[in-house]
Amino acid sequence: MKSDKTRPTSDKVKGALFSIITGYVEEAEVLDLFAGTGSLGVEALSRGAKVATFVDRSEECINIIKENLIHTKLLEKAIIIRGNVSDVLKKLHLQGKSFDLIFMDPPYNKGLIVETLQQIEAYNLIKSGGFIIAEKSIGDEVPERIGKLVLVSEHKYGDTALMRFKVSEV
Repeated sequence: MKSDKTRPTSDKVKGALFSIITGYVEEAEVLDLFAGTGSLGVEALSRGAKVATFVDRSEECINIIKENLIHTKLLEKAIIIRGNVSDVLKKLHLQGKSFDLIFMDPPYNKGLIVETLQQIEAYNLIKSGGFIIAEKSIGDEVPERIGKLVLVSEHKYGDTALMRFKVSEV
């Protein structure tokens, strides 16, 4: 099920994304930001992730995520949080949480990727060896380094790009 307010990740892009991170999903603790329908987090759970935390501010999206998790019988491995991503990241930090994989698919061309990456880095929410995957419009400008987060790869699919960041040890 999908919402009229979301722009779900296309099957082509989702397939490419999971081929990029093969080997990092199993037993991973996943954070799906701007989750929309939850398709990325649900896919990660179906591929063996230990737990996925879904964050979206829309009640409609939260209901769709719950329905999708019930349909795939993965609800018991999920944490669903309705709220503003910025506020939720701060709460997760205060709870001492960190993640192996973070997906983020914010509304395009609003500067949310840079702002969210800055928070993830400042709050130390990505584990060493973990990855952040950001989906963006190819027109959205994102620097190759944000604090300790460095761009590892960028793949373009039509007007969409996937950026993979990791924590630099230097």
